[in-house]
Amino acid sequence: MCGIIACVGPRRTVDRLVTGLENLEYRGYDSAGVAIQNGSGVEVHKRSGRVGELKEEVPLGKQADVGIGHTRWSTHGPPTDENAHPHTPSDENVAVVHNGIIENYSELRDELEAKGHEFTSDTDTEVIPHLVDERLEETGDPEVAFRETVRELEGSYAIAAIMDGHDGLFAARQGSPLVVGLDDDAHYLASDVPAFLDYTDDVMYLEDGDVVVIEEDDLSLTDLSGTPVAREVQTVDWDPSETGKGVYDHYMLKEINHQPTALSNTIQGRADPESETVQLEDFPPETFEDVRDVHFVACGTSYHAAMFGAKMLRDGGISANAYRASEYGLQTDTIDDETLVVAVTQSGETADTLSAMRQAADKGASVVTVTNVVGSTAAREADESLFIRAGPEIGVAATKTFSSQVVSLALLSQRVLGDATTGEQRDDLADFLASLQQLPEHIEQVLDFSAAKRLAQHYSNHNAYFFIGRGVANAVAMEGALKFKEITYEHAEGFAAGELKHGPLALVTDRTPVFAVFTGDEDHDRKTLNNAKEAQTRGAPIVSVAPADHPSLEFADEHLQVPSSSPEWVGLLANVQLQLLSYYAAETLSRPIDKPRNLAKSVTVE
Repeated sequence: MCGIIACVGPRRTVDRLVTGLENLEYRGYDSAGVAIQNGSGVEVHKRSGRVGELKEEVPLGKQADVGIGHTRWSTHGPPTDENAHPHTPSDENVAVVHNGIIENYSELRDELEAKGHEFTSDTDTEVIPHLVDERLEETGDPEVAFRETVRELEGSYAIAAIMDGHDGLFAARQGSPLVVGLDDDAHYLASDVPAFLDYTDDVMYLEDGDVVVIEEDDLSLTDLSGTPVAREVQTVDWDPSETGKGVYDHYMLKEINHQPTALSNTIQGRADPESETVQLEDFPPETFEDVRDVHFVACGTSYHAAMFGAKMLRDGGISANAYRASEYGLQTDTIDDETLVVAVTQSGETADTLSAMRQAADKGASVVTVTNVVGSTAAREADESLFIRAGPEIGVAATKTFSSQVVSLALLSQRVLGDATTGEQRDDLADFLASLQQLPEHIEQVLDFSAAKRLAQHYSNHNAYFFIGRGVANAVAMEGALKFKEITYEHAEGFAAGELKHGPLALVTDRTPVFAVFTGDEDHDRKTLNNAKEAQTRGAPIVSVAPADHPSLEFADEHLQVPSSSPEWVGLLANVQLQLLSYYAAETLSRPIDKPRNLAKSVTVE
């Protein structure tokens, strides 16, 4: 949550800070602010609201050599001007931005107030600049003051600070991401690469315990004690144009439409129908030979993708389950060296998923992460990583990353089944991989001919929206409902189809459309069809999400058509239809589609 941007070097630092904040707004948009150090003190501009409102107050074009900025997703304290970052002590000689949670802030605040420090916000962050100010007065050395402050903090943090009289930047991380961007005439620091991708694609990912001091012509990286450390400089393979909306009104619509390209990248070089092989670059033969159980851990949309992966492994004879990462330690204690834990996280920084990974590693499990971000914490901490290659996703509601996660997990499941002594790859693997290669083209067909916009407008004033399915269609139903509620703010629920009659049916009326997902799995579809008819007899309009020749069309009130394919890929095509449904419903209701209230892209606090 929240976004940090900092810049050292060019005279137009203010403009670059604001551009960085606009690029990071998917991480939080409750309030925003910048602070610059231009040789005549620390100057702060901040306010509640979005970056566009902050731009009205920031002196764009003003010369400054160093600055920090922040866009906030509220945790401690409501979204007010006072709680916006950067924070300063009373004399404003220090400015600090911070992501994470300082767990001992109450004790630190009490100590500082006893020494005469006055606080003006409700945030935990405000203790940091006051501590720096206190240590600066004691030591007279900005770097020593910063290090001593960081040593006193407990919890998770990514911190960037500037100080009056010092033409540089101080930063540290512990449990919250920070990445350095390197350019010929400037250095950048941010929570995420898109913040500075307009200026450089050479990056260095900081790790927990790192402290970086950045000056115009120098960068020093050490641990907290001052011992030098080295981090690899990498080139990010993302096109800066991918972080813009282009011709689309919203990032979400752009990312829905980008799915054929994203999936082509995900699939490339990994699936060969002719030889019936799955080739994953970082997993040599027999990597998964000793796997007995597979635990998928994930949150939100990634959890629904994990449900796909778990089902495909169970179908091949391996014990596999998907766990919500926040509940992982409470739901299973059967973790050992024959357990494979697959952590699914788009950002690679999801706090609950990282915690589950660490629990599993401590008990001897092998840990693989499926993520979109090279250099992320999950990628660095896992034994191996499978990158989904979806490219940057800016819209808060995940779309193309879900599709790429599902395909990556499908390929991973077949590799595990091919290696493990207790599992078998599917009998129709050649057809399965051939239909996978057709998936980008099939998604293009959905995008070109979808009736989702018409149906979204038709059902826009209804009371609630139910989504049902079985098997992989259950995961699609849950994901469809999540997307709908995220961006429309309407009541939407996803159910295993058989559960509809065990309570939710009491809520069904003629104002409750039911979207029934059918994948072509005859046994699952027959039962879902019966459940949909039960709802229809209570007055509910039924929308079938299914191929053109499906039996459900004989009774459904409406139809969202998808091409015929393997059941897993039909499920994924149905998901694209439900993404479009959610998008157009939110558009009809004039919702802020890319920035839904109370939500942010990366959840980096537990």
